[in-house]
Amino acid sequence: MAVEIARVRALIATLAAVSSAPHFHRTAFRTPRKTFATLDETGRDLNLMFDPDHRDFFCEQVPEVFSPVPGGWGRMGATRCDLTIVDEATLLSALTMAHRLAAPKPRARRGGDVGA
Repeated sequence: MAVEIARVRALIATLAAVSSAPHFHRTAFRTPRKTFATLDETGRDLNLMFDPDHRDFFCEQVPEVFSPVPGGWGRMGATRCDLTIVDEATLLSALTMAHRLAAPKPRARRGGDVGA
């Protein structure tokens, strides 16, 4: 059930306020706040920037598809997704979560409620 690189890019393009830039031998996808995914130029894998809890969730749910990135990045939550075997629905779920985690935080309202 591989997801082709063009389809990965199309799914990412549906997410709000995403830009891309070269990142070593990968393409980095980011919100205005931070990077949420990097795509290998061969299309074999996608690294998703989760927090440790979300990394653990995806790795436990679909261990044949998701695994922690080796080293310090993986300890912080970075997670490899094997695009050669992931199905589109699972990939979209993971992309959406990584994007949500990287989205700008809502700004606190100043001065409290007006007219209260």
